[in-house]
Amino acid sequence: MKVADIFSSAKATGAQPISFEMFPPKGELTLEHAREVAEQFQDLHPDFVSVTYSAGGSGNSGATAKIASMLTHDFDIASVAHLTCISLTHDELQRKIDEMRQAGVENVLALRGDLPQGTNASDAARAEYPYAKDLIPALVDAGFCVGAAAYPEGHITCENLELSVEHLKQKQDAGASFFVTQLFFDNECFFRFREMADRAGITVPITAGIMPFMSKAQIQRMVFMCGASLPSPIIKLLARYEDDPKALRQAGIDYACQQFVGLSKEGVDGLHVYTMNRPDIAQAAVQALRDAGAIA
Repeated sequence: MKVADIFSSAKATGAQPISFEMFPPKGELTLEHAREVAEQFQDLHPDFVSVTYSAGGSGNSGATAKIASMLTHDFDIASVAHLTCISLTHDELQRKIDEMRQAGVENVLALRGDLPQGTNASDAARAEYPYAKDLIPALVDAGFCVGAAAYPEGHITCENLELSVEHLKQKQDAGASFFVTQLFFDNECFFRFREMADRAGITVPITAGIMPFMSKAQIQRMVFMCGASLPSPIIKLLARYEDDPKALRQAGIDYACQQFVGLSKEGVDGLHVYTMNRPDIAQAAVQALRDAGAIA
């Protein structure tokens, strides 16, 4: 099923699609491991599951389409295959399109991806597909339902949030039919971003992506890699539980669940759980939303 249709059906009934992401640890996700995770996801009835992609022919890039196919055909879960463009040539893109078609993939999340080691911004600008917006038309023409990334606090390489919203509009104009946000820790950042997107003419659904923090080291990486800001409550949690890793992980999950509930109450288009391949995280999010009466 195409994700655009999932959002359209949900809007008609006032529902909010719940989705999960398989986030391969160390860039590797075997089909066997993916199947184990998918079996547990299935019990939670997500509206769709996205599968990440590692560029450059390493990590899980070759397995992305296979895992997406498995989710759909073996578990009856709508799937989204990620595809990064920064290192793709036209011929490589066509091979990827053929691979995804053969696997029965219907939905693709078009991403720029991280710059290869030793590549600077000038080099990247000369790539055949330098940005996700350049990749989207080819995927739409190939018959895929295409989504793209949104950045509630602006892309880390972008000068300001207004420019990031302009880029988001360009992705929509290129054919993107839904957006999934990067993680954020302050819901107010998302609400401000949503208002800006509305003013800019963004009309396709924006689903809010949340990743719970598991450790101090992890949250430091996320802040520097993604540019996400740390609100005061998280700083206090880090200080309170810095010597108790187990309690800190639970605090991170609880905080993420509070974010999901707060977002749901404000009528966001959808909710996306960055699960890190931990079904317990997905389960906690779903249970919190059920307890709050947001989902059945």
